[in-house]
Amino acid sequence: MSFVGKKFPNLTVDAMSEMGDNLRINVYKEAVENNKKVLLFWYPKDFTFVCPTELHAFQEALGEFEKRNTTVIGASCDTPEVHFAWLNTPKENGGIEGVTYPILADTHRALADRLDILDVDYTINEETDEEEIIGGNVSYRATYLIDEDGKVFHESINDMPLGRNVQEFLRLIDAYAHVQKHGEVCPANWEEGKDAMSADRKGVAEYLSSH
Repeated sequence: MSFVGKKFPNLTVDAMSEMGDNLRINVYKEAVENNKKVLLFWYPKDFTFVCPTELHAFQEALGEFEKRNTTVIGASCDTPEVHFAWLNTPKENGGIEGVTYPILADTHRALADRLDILDVDYTINEETDEEEIIGGNVSYRATYLIDEDGKVFHESINDMPLGRNVQEFLRLIDAYAHVQKHGEVCPANWEEGKDAMSADRKGVAEYLSSH
C-alpha cells in the first residue's frame, strides 16, 4: 500500500540518540508539531555492509537537509541497545560513530508492518501443517518524505543490495518546496534554479518549446 498523498501513520516508536538516550518518536508529530519536513529512511540491520555507507551519507548531508527545514530520522527493527553499540563503533570498523540524528528501534515491527516494508512471507510446512516465516523479517531500504502537514509526498523502496542516492532526496525536497511556494509543477530532471511550469496545457507547451 502506498502512502503517497496520505497522512503518515500517527504511531510512536522507541528510538536511540547518539548520546545513548532512549527516546520515543512519533514521525507524524515530528513533522506537524515542529512545522518541518521529515526524511525517514529505513535500512535492514545494524552491523551490516551497505547500511553504514548510507547512514554516513545522510550524516554528511545533514546540514543541507537542515537548510531545507527537514529533519532526518533513520530506522530499523534492531533494538535501542544494538543501535547504541553501533553508534559507538568507529567508522573504520564498520560502525556509525559520528551519526547525530535519531534512529528508530521498531523492534515490535509495528510501524514497519503498517508501512508494509518487511522482507517477510509465510508458508505452510506440508509435513507439520505449521505456518513458517520466509525471509529475514527486516525492513527493505524504504524512504519517506513527509511534509509539514504530516502528508507523504515521496516514498521509495529499494531491495537490500541497493544503496540510495542522498542527493536525489535533496532534489525532491527542493522540488516540493518550489511547488509549495510558487504553485508551479517541476518537470523531468528539474533542479533548483531551473525553469518550472504552470500545470496547464499552455504551460507545458511553452516549456517543451523552449527546452
